[in-house]
Amino acid sequence: MSSRRRLGLRARIMLSFALGSMLLSALLAGSTFALIRSNQLDRMEGLVRTQAYSNAEQLQDRIDASAESIAEAVRGLPTPRDGRPQLFMPNDPNPIVKVATGSEPPPIELRTWVNAGNTGMMTYDQSGSTLVAVGIAIPTATGEVAEYYEPVPLTDIEDNLEQLAIALLGAGVLTTLAGAAVGRWASRRVLAPLASVSRAAEAIAGDQLETRLPTIDADPDLDGLVRSFNNMAEKLQDRIERDARFASDVSHELRSPLMTLAASIEVLEKRRDDMPDRAQTALDLLSEDVVRFQQLVEDLLEISRFDAGAQHLDVGPLMVGEFVEAVVRHTTDPPVPVEMSLGMDSLIVLADRRRLGQIVSNLLENARKYGNGATKVTVSHPEHGYIDEVEIVVEDEGPGVPVEEREIIFDRFSRGSGSGRRGSDSGTGLGLSLVREHAALHGGRIWVEEHADGRSGARFVVRLPTRADEIDAFEDEPAPDLADASGEELTVEAI
Repeated sequence: MSSRRRLGLRARIMLSFALGSMLLSALLAGSTFALIRSNQLDRMEGLVRTQAYSNAEQLQDRIDASAESIAEAVRGLPTPRDGRPQLFMPNDPNPIVKVATGSEPPPIELRTWVNAGNTGMMTYDQSGSTLVAVGIAIPTATGEVAEYYEPVPLTDIEDNLEQLAIALLGAGVLTTLAGAAVGRWASRRVLAPLASVSRAAEAIAGDQLETRLPTIDADPDLDGLVRSFNNMAEKLQDRIERDARFASDVSHELRSPLMTLAASIEVLEKRRDDMPDRAQTALDLLSEDVVRFQQLVEDLLEISRFDAGAQHLDVGPLMVGEFVEAVVRHTTDPPVPVEMSLGMDSLIVLADRRRLGQIVSNLLENARKYGNGATKVTVSHPEHGYIDEVEIVVEDEGPGVPVEEREIIFDRFSRGSGSGRRGSDSGTGLGLSLVREHAALHGGRIWVEEHADGRSGARFVVRLPTRADEIDAFEDEPAPDLADASGEELTVEAI
């Protein structure tokens, strides 16, 4: 079962065709070999038997003549190729033979049978060769029996059968290879629709929810699969869009009561001195929760716009080094040191100011909550990347992120195992998810890794394209201050 799991479906189809071809060719070759061998042996035995009877009749007419006459008769007998006729006269252990060599006596079993006055045939091995011999008892005038044997080697038949076996083996190998080739072709044909399903599934997983399988004409076996897949994709798209609309609608509906709550809290804050201590404590808790609730609603609205595909980049050229330094200075107290490689302070990139600011501020806030605060921010070109890319790295010296959580923490509402160890954690679990969405919208990506020197802590790396080939289409702009392109002050996104 484990071997079957390791082999793919295409490999199993090819292997099945190859094994089937091999078994079929082996069965056909075995039956062909056995049939030809049987026919060859039967034909040779029939030829030897016929010739032996004819020669025995000739010898019977001269069996009572002189020894020289009998020997001359034996030497003149016609025999099959390489035939070795032998005649044993009564009471004479030495045979009269046609040739001088290669005429060893037949096995004792055959001689005993013939000496008893019978006729017999036997196939045996002698001196490394296989022979078939016919033994015939020839009566003499004295009433005794002369033994006539006609052994014939089967060398020619064995050579022919050996060549036939080699030919059948070669044909079997070719048939197996041909079967594997046919299996590969058939697997491609059979699995082609599955490849289309796989590509469509990957497209849907990549947020291309409108992807559908094309209808396959005149293929009733696949029509059901196509219909089921398209129906599933349509329902999935409807469900995702419905959920996205629901989150957006709920977030919009919550904004009005939240604004009322925030205004009420401001009124209460103005009368804070008139309240007892317990009321002031309750007001502080309420104020913190409303702020957190407001941030959650704003994040949900941002996420719902991503889900609805309504997000777009408001790009413009900016000096990335100065911009990151301004964001860090504005969002941290005391400011975190910013290190830039050579040329980064004047490097111009094409990016959305608001989203890039949110990427940096969210990473700094994440380090504050879970990494004991950021220790350094680095802006540079990738060490092993392209010159038209820029990396923004936020480092901390906290407990770090376990390997098994380095992908999970970028999921929505996921704060990793570290958040469970902090009772004061007020994050929403959307900050890093928004960072990933913003980076992807720029054509970049984000990941987390450990420090190269083994120190405790995490390094959040954002790699973005500079879009240098598109900057010429924009006019030069001054270096950014603490305000983004929309005129709104940069704010820290809760995580």
